[in-house]
Amino acid sequence: MGGFFGTTLRDSDCVTDLFYGVDYNSHMGTRRAGMATISESGKIARSIHNIENSYFRTKFEGDLHEFSGRAGIGIISDTDAQPIIINCHLGRMALVTVARINNLAQLQQEYLDKGQHFCEHSNDNVNPTELIATIISEGKNLVEGIQNVYNRVMGSCSMLILLDDGSIVAARDKVGRTPILIGQKTDGTGHAASSESCAFPNLGYKLCYNVGPAEIVRITPDKIEQLKAPGEEMQICSFLWTYYGYPPCQYEWRNVDDMRYESGLEVGKNDPSDIDIVSPIPDSGTGMALGYAAGKGIPYKQAMVKYTPTWPRSFTPSDQSRRKLVAKMKLIPNMEMLKDKRVAFCDDSIVRGTQLRDNVSDVREAGAKEVHVRISCPPLVYPCEFLNFTSSKSVMELITRRVIMRLEGHMPDDVSEYTTTDSPKYKAMVEEIRKELELDSLQFAPLETVIKAIGLPKCRICTHCFDGSSHD
Repeated sequence: MGGFFGTTLRDSDCVTDLFYGVDYNSHMGTRRAGMATISESGKIARSIHNIENSYFRTKFEGDLHEFSGRAGIGIISDTDAQPIIINCHLGRMALVTVARINNLAQLQQEYLDKGQHFCEHSNDNVNPTELIATIISEGKNLVEGIQNVYNRVMGSCSMLILLDDGSIVAARDKVGRTPILIGQKTDGTGHAASSESCAFPNLGYKLCYNVGPAEIVRITPDKIEQLKAPGEEMQICSFLWTYYGYPPCQYEWRNVDDMRYESGLEVGKNDPSDIDIVSPIPDSGTGMALGYAAGKGIPYKQAMVKYTPTWPRSFTPSDQSRRKLVAKMKLIPNMEMLKDKRVAFCDDSIVRGTQLRDNVSDVREAGAKEVHVRISCPPLVYPCEFLNFTSSKSVMELITRRVIMRLEGHMPDDVSEYTTTDSPKYKAMVEEIRKELELDSLQFAPLETVIKAIGLPKCRICTHCFDGSSHD
């Protein structure tokens, strides 16, 4: 996926805020990172690094002396190298995007056929952010150029644009699949825009504005200027609350950890199973586990502990053996907590099932009498078509699809019956997953519970991966 941060200040250099603000988006991506600033003399400085085997701060600390100025943008990305710097009839600018362009190859060929050239490439395709910059440059003005992106890109695209006057334009995806939050310095001397609101408090910003779907705003140290009003339709990703978001973050004024707690509370209240303790699979299962413990009235224990000092995240490695190794090494069963206990583990989701199966085996070896699993979202039956939230290459990597194939003897064109909470086919699918993972019981939070916990109307939330309901 990815997360960005940009800031523009009135009286002070922005580099420190920019550096730490981008770092607070590190949980959103693991592959590329970059920063750009514009100095008082108009010089744009840029640095981009590969962060697959290191962390953002480690890579960029040595570059900080190269940056200066009162405005800058940066990004953590799971896709392309950014920011892109361009100079066109709209002016000189730096651009970062959180995007998935499903028609990238088609758009690339259209521009090549017109004689356009591209300088940067990722995985044998044009750099997606450079393509976005090219589409913007066709507009008569910046707003029209961004609307060109909304009209032409299939998928999603949110962006920050650093202009040579030190202002920043923030444009959210046309249906708001990814968020842009704006914070104001508590002393009134600047603004920042971020994918994640957790970047604000420790840097002296207070969340003051949610950019709406398809809305375009320009921020300066002193004001937020609306360049285009938001659209009517919104399809913000429900997985932001379930998995991506860091606990203190909020989207559409709804706190991530509070949503997870409320979802767990509801699941715990309605669970008749005999269970001694509940534990999270850290970290994104923690909020749900706390709520589940309260709802069911059983002790919360850390029966699985995450060891983070030396093991990187396992979020996006494409190599299955590496994913498996990293996942195992960083989670340590707490044997004293597990011995002779009927334990429920709360986790954010089940994608392939491989990691959870290994965790269950480790927990049983550590002495657990029974192992139950509670998942904070419904089964993932459809691949995400709008965000880059998984490295899966095929729909058949989803454990749900493999199970459906076994149950049906083939893959049916219509799998909607498997997405209907508590339907016979839903129950059969969950039972097959339980058997495959060798669990004593398995429950997923119903879609209705997730929607209620988020607190937005279902028509405003993208639940496509659960029920196939969204569209481009």
